[in-house]
Amino acid sequence: MSFRERCEVTEADDRKPRSDEARYDPEITSEFAVPEGLEVPKGGESETTSEFAVPEGLQTPQPPSAEPEGSAFSTPSTYSAQNAPAAFTPATGVPLVSLVKDAPWQDRMRTMLRMPVTERPAPEVVQREEEGGPAVPRVLDLTLRIGELLLAGGEGAEDVEAAMFAVCRSYGLDRCEPNVTFTLLSISHQPSLVEDPVTASRTVRRRGTDYTRLAAVFRLVDDLTDPETHVSLEEAYRRLAEIRRNRHPYPGWALTLASGLLAGAASVLVGGDLIVFVAAAVGAMLGDRLAWLCAGRGLPEFYQFTVAAMPPAAIGVALTLAHVDVNGSAVITGGLFALLPGRALVAGVQDGLTGFYITASARLLEVMYFFVGIVVGVLIVLYFGVKIGGKLNPDAAPMISERPLIQIAASMLLSLTFAVLLQQERSTVLWVTLNGGVAWSVYGAMHYVGDISPVASTAVAAGLVGLFGQLLSRYRFASALPYTTAAIGPLLPGSATYFGLLSMAQNDVDKGLVSLAKAASLAMAIAIGVNLGSEISRLFLRVGSAGKRRAAKRTRGF
Repeated sequence: MSFRERCEVTEADDRKPRSDEARYDPEITSEFAVPEGLEVPKGGESETTSEFAVPEGLQTPQPPSAEPEGSAFSTPSTYSAQNAPAAFTPATGVPLVSLVKDAPWQDRMRTMLRMPVTERPAPEVVQREEEGGPAVPRVLDLTLRIGELLLAGGEGAEDVEAAMFAVCRSYGLDRCEPNVTFTLLSISHQPSLVEDPVTASRTVRRRGTDYTRLAAVFRLVDDLTDPETHVSLEEAYRRLAEIRRNRHPYPGWALTLASGLLAGAASVLVGGDLIVFVAAAVGAMLGDRLAWLCAGRGLPEFYQFTVAAMPPAAIGVALTLAHVDVNGSAVITGGLFALLPGRALVAGVQDGLTGFYITASARLLEVMYFFVGIVVGVLIVLYFGVKIGGKLNPDAAPMISERPLIQIAASMLLSLTFAVLLQQERSTVLWVTLNGGVAWSVYGAMHYVGDISPVASTAVAAGLVGLFGQLLSRYRFASALPYTTAAIGPLLPGSATYFGLLSMAQNDVDKGLVSLAKAASLAMAIAIGVNLGSEISRLFLRVGSAGKRRAAKRTRGF
C-alpha cells in the first residue's frame, strides 16, 4: 500500500465514532472529579464520609465499655453510694426487719418471710443427707404434704408458709418461695440465678378439724428444725404417714355428747335453767346426728349446717307452743353455739391482718355461707312457728349478770366440750378450759360490772385468750390453736345472731339487721383481739427460745 493510501485509511478511522471501551477510558473523568493540584489521601471508598460526619479535630467522649455479665441483683458500676440521688430513698432510710437468732423457729421463719429475698441469711443445713445433698423434688413434696395437713387443720396462711419455709431450709434449700392460698399450695426453688426453677403444687380438697393431728405435724416440723435431732427424708415420710393414719382421740358418741353439753352450757350463759339446759342439749345432739347423716350422703357443708340448725329451733318453738314456763330463746341460742364457725372466722381475719388478702377473702366467704346456712335453717322453723301461733319475743334479752359463778362454770364447760369437738389432745383440754373461764370472767367484769360496751369487753377478753394461748404454746413448744380456739367459745355472738334472725322472721328487718351487725362486730372483735394478743406475746415476751428447747430435749432424753 502506498503512502497516500495509508493516509486516507488513517483519516477514515479518525472520522469513525468511538467504541464503549474508548468511552470509559480510565483517564477520562467527569465533572465530579477532583481537580488537579488538590491533594487528597488515597484510601479508597472507606475514607469517604457523609455530611453528618464529625469534623476532624473535634474530640467526642467515648461510651463506657460494656459491663461483664453478672447477677441481676448486683449494683451497677455507674452507681455510687455517696452520690446516690435522694429521690429513691426516704430521708430517714428504709426500716429493716431484724432477725432474732435465739427465738423459736416460728418467729425466725416468719421474720425471714417478711424480709426481702436479697437480705435473707444463708440457710444452715440442719438435716444433712449422707449422699451428696438433698433430693430437691422429694424435699418439695414433703414440704407440700406438711403444709397441706396444717392448712386443712385450720392453721393461718402465714403459719403454714413459715412451716414450709422451715422444712426447706432445714434441708439446705435456699431461695425457696412458698405460696399459700385457700385451696392451693405451691413452692418454687431456684438452685441458682442461671438455672431453671423447680416448682411443685398441691391442692387441698378436704378440710377436717383434728387438732391432735395438727399438733403431731407441728412436732415433726419442730424436730426438723432442731439441729440436735437428725430426721432423714425417709424418717420424715414415715412419721408423716403415721400422722395421716392416726385415729381421732374421741369416738363418735363422745362428739355427739360433747355437742349436747356445749349447747346446754351456752343456754345457761344466756339465762337458761335446768330444763333449758336439757332441751338445748337434746336439740343440739339431734342436729349433730342429722348433720352426720347428710355428710355420709355426700351433701355439701351448707346443707349440713342448714339441717343441723333446725332441731334446736324446732324444740324452742315446741316449748313455746306448749306454754312451758321456759325461755325458748335460750334453747335456740344454745343450740346455735355448736354451729357457729368461730375458728374459720378468726383464721380469716388473721390472714387479712397479716397480708394474705386472697385467703382471707375466701375464708370469710366460707364463714358467710355457713352463717347463711344457719340462717336458712332457723328461719324456716321460726317462720312456721310464728304462723302457727308461736309467741317468740325478740326483745326478751336474757339477764345474765345475777349468777356470775354459774356463768363462769358454764363457760368452762363450754370450752371443755368445744375442745373435745376440735379433737384436741387430752393434755391440752385442762389448759384451754381454764383459759375459757378467764376469758368469760374478764368479759363479765368489764361489761356487766364496769358497764363497758360488749364489743370492747369482747376484744379485751379475746386479747387475753390470744396472749395466754401463745404463752402456753411456747412453753410447751406446740401450736397455739389448741389453746385459743376453744377458749373463745363463750365469747361467740350466739344470742345476737338468734335475735337478729327472729326479728327478720317477724318482718322487723331493721331491728334484725341491727342485731346481726352487732353479731358481726363481736365476731370481728374476737378475731382482732386473738391476733393482737398473739402478736404482743411474739414481740415483747421471749418464751420458748431455741436454747430452752434443746435443754428440754436433753432433759427428756431425746
